[in-house]
Amino acid sequence: MYIQITCINKDNGNHENPYVAIRHLGWYNPSTNERGKSTRLDIYNYIKKGNQAFVVDRQDGSRVYLETRTSSKGTKYVRTIPNDTGRDNLLSLPECP
Repeated sequence: MYIQITCINKDNGNHENPYVAIRHLGWYNPSTNERGKSTRLDIYNYIKKGNQAFVVDRQDGSRVYLETRTSSKGTKYVRTIPNDTGRDNLLSLPECP
């Protein structure tokens, strides 16, 4: 199963790692037409269970998948798998309502 990440909400303030600053991620399930918003940890656990989440690259329309990471301080987060572009596909998403 997979979901498309469509928007993000970040915590306020400056952060050492911008990915850790993401609080919620909005998503869309193309197979069920369901939409929702989940915490960073919920999406982390969703991917860890073998599911996939992706962001659609706004410039070329390709899928850029997310992967799980843990910061040096133990914070679990997700980020897009690095690709050929210098763009940050996840952090460039709009804010969720």
